[in-house]
Amino acid sequence: MKSENEISSVYNLPENWKEKKELSFEQLSSSIESLHESAYSATVKAINRFATVRNYIIGFYIVEYEQNGSDRAKYGDKLIKRLADKINKKGLNETLLKNSRKFYLLYPQIKNYLETGKSPTASDFLETPAEQLITKLSFSHIVEIMTQEDSLARFFYEVECIKCCWSVQELRRQISTNLFFRSGISKNPKKLLEGTDTNNLPALGIKDPFSFEFLGLRPEQFTENDLENALINHLKSFILELGKGFCFEARQKRMIIDDEYYYADLVFYNRILHCNVIIELKNDEFKHADLSQLNSYVSYYKENEMHEGDNPPVGILLCTKKGKKMVEYALAGLDNKIFVSTYMLTLPDTKTLEAFLRKEIGE
Repeated sequence: MKSENEISSVYNLPENWKEKKELSFEQLSSSIESLHESAYSATVKAINRFATVRNYIIGFYIVEYEQNGSDRAKYGDKLIKRLADKINKKGLNETLLKNSRKFYLLYPQIKNYLETGKSPTASDFLETPAEQLITKLSFSHIVEIMTQEDSLARFFYEVECIKCCWSVQELRRQISTNLFFRSGISKNPKKLLEGTDTNNLPALGIKDPFSFEFLGLRPEQFTENDLENALINHLKSFILELGKGFCFEARQKRMIIDDEYYYADLVFYNRILHCNVIIELKNDEFKHADLSQLNSYVSYYKENEMHEGDNPPVGILLCTKKGKKMVEYALAGLDNKIFVSTYMLTLPDTKTLEAFLRKEIGE
């Protein structure tokens, strides 16, 4: 049973709450509203914890039956479906039973925690403590994380989800855009991960590198037209990779400068930043001339395409390779906001990712 101090902390009771005191109507309504919000929040958290533990124990029962059930041979691989039909309760469907079984198999540390109340030892380096899994993540979060077959990837998303307080939708987005892989090969992983904190979103987080493995292009041979066509064909995945607020506006946007036609590869509008974003695609390493071209396009947009309420446009040059100093010198003195970023068509190997994650957790 909770002590009075514990109850006070949950329900937001005043220090001298037992004493009689005069309240104004505003104080009365405010006190009731505050009590309701704190009690409701505590109730939701308690329900989430209970649901997570309940589902884990359901998984235990299923696995235990599969291994030791007296008539287990009778059901075989149809066990989960037959079980769902037999129970026939709202919420206890086939999908939940499958996820519960998987949950139990993937997280043995929870069984140990429920039996002993002890957290993992220091030797369990890449294992999220059971108490954090139960108290910090909902079962819906865990279901999303369990879509990752690699235990290292699951650990990564557990850590980042707890640290950044992601919603289920945000977690799903980070998984779909391969944050785990991108952070492993990013030249500045700490900055990349800081950009995923929903409590501290940057003004415009430009990734470096971008991951275009979903395009299916061969790194050894592709043209800029191949890249552009593939990005348009996979526009939804590309927008997810770009980040929040991007809306597609135009492809090969025509501009007339000094009576000549010029074409910007891709143009987006960012509804959060209220500005156009012009993207130039290159299938080789960074060249100064490419930057000058993009700078001209951004200047054109600033003068001719901005509307009331818009912020100045932004340019992004995507190339396969760049030299840090050359980019630094090339960008020096430019009035327009321009970014130079690289992209990759294949993902790094697991050893590279594990080395990165061990270093990240160690720091």
